[in-house]
Amino acid sequence: MKQKIIFIFICFTTFAIAQTNYSVSLIPQNLTEKANTIVRSESVLIIIDSPKSYTKITKSATTVLNEAGLKNIEASEYYSNSEKVKNIEATILDASGKELKKIKQKEFRDQSIADGFSILTDNRILYLDYKPTQYPFTILYQSEVESTNTAFLPKWMPLNDYYESVQNSEFKIQYALDIGFKYKELNFEGFVIEKNSSQNAIFYKATNLISMQPEEYAPSFQEIAPNVKFGLEKFQLEGIEGNAKTWEEFGTWYAEKILNGTTQISEETKIKIKALVGNETNPIQKAKIIYNYLQEHSRYVSIQLGIGGWRPMLADDVDRLGYGDCKALSNYAKALLEVVGVPSYCTIIYGGRDERDIDKDFVSMQGNHMILAVPNGNDYIWLECTSQTDPFGFNGNFTDNRNALIIKPDGGVIIKTKENQAKDSHQIISGNYSIAESGQIVGNVELKYGGIQYAENVFTSRISDKSELDKHFKEKFSWLNDLKIENININADKSKILLFEKMKLTSSNYVSKAGNTLYFIVNLFNRYQKIPKKYRNRKFSLEIHESFIDTDEIEINLPKEYKTEFIPTNYKIESKFGSYSTSIEIKNESTIVYKRMLSFNKGIYSKEDYELFRVFSENISKNDNAKMILTQKN
Repeated sequence: MKQKIIFIFICFTTFAIAQTNYSVSLIPQNLTEKANTIVRSESVLIIIDSPKSYTKITKSATTVLNEAGLKNIEASEYYSNSEKVKNIEATILDASGKELKKIKQKEFRDQSIADGFSILTDNRILYLDYKPTQYPFTILYQSEVESTNTAFLPKWMPLNDYYESVQNSEFKIQYALDIGFKYKELNFEGFVIEKNSSQNAIFYKATNLISMQPEEYAPSFQEIAPNVKFGLEKFQLEGIEGNAKTWEEFGTWYAEKILNGTTQISEETKIKIKALVGNETNPIQKAKIIYNYLQEHSRYVSIQLGIGGWRPMLADDVDRLGYGDCKALSNYAKALLEVVGVPSYCTIIYGGRDERDIDKDFVSMQGNHMILAVPNGNDYIWLECTSQTDPFGFNGNFTDNRNALIIKPDGGVIIKTKENQAKDSHQIISGNYSIAESGQIVGNVELKYGGIQYAENVFTSRISDKSELDKHFKEKFSWLNDLKIENININADKSKILLFEKMKLTSSNYVSKAGNTLYFIVNLFNRYQKIPKKYRNRKFSLEIHESFIDTDEIEINLPKEYKTEFIPTNYKIESKFGSYSTSIEIKNESTIVYKRMLSFNKGIYSKEDYELFRVFSENISKNDNAKMILTQKN
């Protein structure tokens, strides 16, 4: 076995220099089709000397076919006090493989990775800032990076993005024995990938990976592209040694080594908080009071300074300064709750619209966000401490329905956060509109949002500029010509997680006229327009990201000089993806009532279901545009 690995290592380290002709004409045609970039060769070597350090050596050659391919160039390295870039350089070749330019380390751009929310960070990036004068061209890139943070190890992901093909990608990781090395392979099926391993090394090779094309309603790229993640049971994070054989052990380490000693609060603040809570005895009501105080007295900023990227600021500092990142604010809320005897636990999670779980089968440093869990019987109330506007205990689509790691004093526990059902994301539209013979409509409408739809629309309650509101509603009702909005009244009820929008609106020429006949689309306020693209050969499964339910009831006043010639028939669809129905009730000869219901069911469905979903959506859109015909009375 040892001889086999030595042979692999020789092949690995010589591959990048063995292929010297990078003429574009040598690329197999099937790799250039629907591709913006082709990874001609890539070799990555990771050497883990001990639980306290590793080295990463990268060599690659990437051909960029067009301007869109520039974003796929992997020619950058992050560094900080814990990561050192020992070498980085690049060479640019023309289409024939002839050298155009050499770029040394001093010519790479060097800048902070602070975003608009970061006030403290020591993380920086060296990146290639090359502006080509011609396409295609090829970049030869190499780098060497040393890190003392073994809590996070680079993953192997031969395909990094859509529209990228791979001719050859090799990855080897060597590791010291007795450090608990582990790995997990994902999404290998359907890809040409070789693997060899020994007692202290593992090697992967991918060849001729054809570019993947994005598809509507597909899972995230991370969930469909092949990749391998690596970890250590014995690791180091910013000089702090850790052990992670089980989630219980990991949670104990995190509580004792990272969170311990961070919740001290001044006596002055303790007195203030106790007075604020007063005689309240119910733990949940106490938590509501504390959460409201947190929102009124703090704001979110990002802090990525050394261990501060993982350890929260001291609660006392957050109290004094009035700001913190997700860890600091969650920990501060925990400290305030401790003052009034309410238990709570810092919780590590992957935040984002695309649901991503903490992998319960792969114990390691994971997650990109922290929230707070407050026990409530056999369940938990989840607090998003970075928001100054979220209702208490509102579990929106940034953190709902995913595995999270609760850090308890006796260890870590994986818990699934609340899953929002369709009823938790509702929109109710009620109102009326009148049709004039001229084609103009005048209407009054109230839109009521709850749950996730509340969260997605509550920003309107914070807009004070009338012109901004007009712009928003003109986009929302984009099919209404010359829309004018009057008497806007918006009210958000955080305690009930409800938003109300009331307004009067007019639109000219909504109704089409031909001789003595009027034509108009009955559904004025809520049209489904998201018809998915048709694919001849769907590659990926179908993912519906959110459940929701919409119900509308609108009274329509017809011009008295006209009578109904044609009324759309009642319509109903039931499917695994959701349901839809419309009906029209005739109250009298000049008044009708239009009712509509649409619900979607969140979930992952097979790729074979996609065409059924597309037809389902198409039928909804078609029926939402059903027209009514009126003719002039004799």
